[in-house]
Amino acid sequence: MNLSIIETHAHIYDEAFAEDRVAMLEKAFSEGVAEIWMPNCASETIEGMMALAEQYPTQCLPMMGLHPCYVKEDFEKELYIVEEWLNKYKFLAIGEIGMDLYWDKTFTKQQEEAFLIQCQLAKKHNLWIDIHSRNAFWETVALIEKNADPNLKGIFHCFSGDLADAQKAIELGFLLGIGGVVTFKNGGLDKILPHISLENIVLETDAPYLAPVPHRGKRNEPAYLTIIAQKVADMMQVSVEQVIEQTTLNAISLRS
Repeated sequence: MNLSIIETHAHIYDEAFAEDRVAMLEKAFSEGVAEIWMPNCASETIEGMMALAEQYPTQCLPMMGLHPCYVKEDFEKELYIVEEWLNKYKFLAIGEIGMDLYWDKTFTKQQEEAFLIQCQLAKKHNLWIDIHSRNAFWETVALIEKNADPNLKGIFHCFSGDLADAQKAIELGFLLGIGGVVTFKNGGLDKILPHISLENIVLETDAPYLAPVPHRGKRNEPAYLTIIAQKVADMMQVSVEQVIEQTTLNAISLRS
């Protein structure tokens, strides 16, 4: 398989790769992964991410944003740092941003405010957004609709909702990020992918998290994108080459 694959979401700067980062990246590149898109989490992850962007300028592409799980009382300070970086570097996207009501709802209002501010930054800098919406899909949708900008586009990263959720995201002009969950026995994506178009999805791993079967429970890495692509192909009853070609085109379309 010689087709180029775009990995649209991987935390390759994470400590989980401290021992073998270069080998992990070389393995991914040898598997056909042409680009790895790196979402930022908070100020503490910027240094490691930017080091990789400098080392692999055409392959490891950084986003800038504040992850909802890192939103606390002082989130404005974090957003000042985000804005400083946006003013001095051309990032791929604003991300990952959104809502997470799975672990803790203490800072729900702050998460909402941080998301809306970062949507404004996306518009200001003409960038798309990479959305994290765990246990908060419709809350996030409400914020996007409140923002009411038809030009705002991006990815619902790690999509795991139902068909109604998928159709709503697509209606809003967003792509669905499909990762290792597609290989899980009760992942639920088998009830969605046959009913949507290949034009509406992109591939991701969310490495080092959510490794696909047969690596489930272990460290995930971008080289496993080919496993995800094959599972998507099986569910959508198309060739894996078609999946890779179309999802790569879909990812590229976000830049235009």
